[in-house]
Amino acid sequence: MAKQNVAEQFVDILVRAGVKRLYGVVGDSLNPVVDAVRRNAGIDWVHVRHEETAAFAAGAEAQITGRLTACAGSCGPGNLHLINGLYDAHRSMAPVLALASHIPSSEIGLGYFQETHPDQLFRECSHYSELISSPKQMPRLLQTAIQHAVGRSGVSVVSLPGDIADDPAPDKPLETALVTTRPTVRPGDTEIDRLVEMIDKAARITLFCGSGTAGAHAEVMEFAEKIKSPVGHALRGKEWIQYDNPYDVGMSGLLGYGAAYEATHECDLLILLGTDFPYNAFLPDDVKIAQVDVRPENLGRRSKLDLAVWGDVKETLRCLTPRVKEKQNRRFLDKMLKKHADALEGVVKAYTRKVEKHVPIHPEYVASVLDELAADDAVFTVDTGMCNVWAARYISPNGRRRVIGSFSHGSMANALPMAIGAQFTDRKRQVVSMSGDGGFSMLMGDFLTLVQYDLPVKVVLFNNSSLSMVELEMLVAGLPSYGTTNKNPDFAAVARACGAYGVRVEKPKELAGALKDAFKHKGPALVDVVTDPNALSIPPKISTEMVTGFALSASKIVLDGGVGRMLQMARSNLRNVPRP
Repeated sequence: MAKQNVAEQFVDILVRAGVKRLYGVVGDSLNPVVDAVRRNAGIDWVHVRHEETAAFAAGAEAQITGRLTACAGSCGPGNLHLINGLYDAHRSMAPVLALASHIPSSEIGLGYFQETHPDQLFRECSHYSELISSPKQMPRLLQTAIQHAVGRSGVSVVSLPGDIADDPAPDKPLETALVTTRPTVRPGDTEIDRLVEMIDKAARITLFCGSGTAGAHAEVMEFAEKIKSPVGHALRGKEWIQYDNPYDVGMSGLLGYGAAYEATHECDLLILLGTDFPYNAFLPDDVKIAQVDVRPENLGRRSKLDLAVWGDVKETLRCLTPRVKEKQNRRFLDKMLKKHADALEGVVKAYTRKVEKHVPIHPEYVASVLDELAADDAVFTVDTGMCNVWAARYISPNGRRRVIGSFSHGSMANALPMAIGAQFTDRKRQVVSMSGDGGFSMLMGDFLTLVQYDLPVKVVLFNNSSLSMVELEMLVAGLPSYGTTNKNPDFAAVARACGAYGVRVEKPKELAGALKDAFKHKGPALVDVVTDPNALSIPPKISTEMVTGFALSASKIVLDGGVGRMLQMARSNLRNVPRP
């Protein structure tokens, strides 16, 4: 039996770590690894058209499954293309192993063709980035990289020169146990004691939840009931905490709606649960704040804390809830629930008024119909920009749906690549890419990846022929819009030319039928919806400090934005408020 080379050993370890696919674009320095994948039945090579897509797809698969995923790029320009998707995966806490293949080891440092230094370039977007300069470093270096990615929930990068990948591997070592899951983290007794004391003394408590509440819905609801607390959320917390939530008061931040802002500012104790909410201008500075987070580096970096609690949300609440005194007075909770319902009542007409006759189509209406027709366990991938707004306000979570996007990194063009990674995890699950025309056209080449692998992703294209979020930013700065207009093709015709299903929608009455037909289609499909470029959105509370780096406008062309089925939930919760 022939001796293994380094590439084969590398691929074997990935398979043992649970990696199912390696996303990438082939290239000379990467060829030994790709050939090793070809000959290994435990892993597939996914040929995408751009390495940025590979990284986004791997990050999405990791977010959907919770498992380690992998992507690869050839030397120099090839692996450089990975960097944007890796930044996104790292900031989303997605465990991704990136292979950056490298120039011949004897040429490193000599200005060789396509030379870069990937072990240095990727350090800012990874927990671990190292170069394999000798076969003797295998397999320990790769195992270390895997354990960083899984154990710290983020990216690891291994740089591997093509000649070393082709070298004989060291004699097969004993198989070392690999870290493939993360442990739970329980806070210390001192922190639990102090938090119990703060809660028992407070009269008005608000919970503000982020993605760290994943898997802790029941614990958060039990805790909120015991302390009679309204529950708000950040965008990444929406899918985990909004559904089946009688304490819901909406979302704060630049995409916010409802009474979350008031609830966080009118309480006397704000508890941040698993959120690294970046917009500190929306957080109060005159109430007591406690924060619970599994990552200690997140504690206190957005607001001044009265108590920092290092632990994951589920374990913390399991320790905390039995110990706090049950509160009997729910006046603050009921007041916030009423404010929430009233706030939603005030804006719902923005997407219901004459929508069936409005041309170009209201994008709010598109998102609302999409929410109604999509499957109960659909995965929505969302482009950065106005699609973020429509997803935040119209896609209804239910505990089975997933909504993922570049919510922390804020990259354009993420929705289609993420849909590729999400669909590979389960071909029978409905995956919907909510794409803007700007983001879609940026990485449109990878629509061909859907066709090549017959991935049944449904692309719903919000086509307003503009970079509307950037246009808003210019309005905020008092500048005329410039350079924001897109001259677009008929994207449905482009989809059909690629071999996929494509339909263009220009009238509201055509929308529901077009979406239904696309969802019934067994392969990839694109619904090109021509939407109103003047349908923009503002948050419920704004100040000068809040506009920095984001789009806000008080122009007459701006709508307050609707809220879809969230109004129904608010009304339902309000009916449960005891009457005097």
